Amino acid sequence: MKNVLLVAAIALATACGSSSKLLSSEAAQGTDFSRYKTYSFAEVQASGDTIPARYNASIASIKNEISKQMNARGFTPVGSNGDLYINLGIVVKETAQTRETDWRTDGRMTYMGQRNYSWQSQDVVVGYYRQGTLDMHLVDAASRAMVWKGTVTDVVPEKEKNMAEAVESAIATLFKKFPVAAK
Repeated sequence: MKNVLLVAAIALATACGSSSKLLSSEAAQGTDFSRYKTYSFAEVQASGDTIPARYNASIASIKNEISKQMNARGFTPVGSNGDLYINLGIVVKETAQTRETDWRTDGRMTYMGQRNYSWQSQDVVVGYYRQGTLDMHLVDAASRAMVWKGTVTDVVPEKEKNMAEAVESAIATLFKKFPVAAK
């Protein structure tokens, strides 16, 4: 019963709040972002446990949210020859959620003979979830030098209806420390 409550509580917590975590955000030293006006997307690199049926829709959603953030900061999207190239790398990995056993709730100590009792804690799998990591690099198109990079991670929702909200939250988290403030 406690396992069911634990899984339900975690599912509710991830459904109600943002679990996006900014892992890194770093601008190249001496970069003057005011000289960049346009951007375009480069090819997306993805690996891991991506769901093929939802892949194209997910990539389109990610690019759409990035475009919203870039546009809000005064950048203009262009076909393929922007001042900045946006390189995206995505890794999705299925991860086991575990909990540690407790002798008070998961069984009593085992009698080994001669007044010798033994009990050992173990990790028990209570569920699985998919963890997604997005790595975004902004590259100066003229010099081919990276001018900013950021990495964000989040739990990938199982239900497609929750995907748009999760992507919006993750991209907003990614742009929190972007060197150009929204106008």
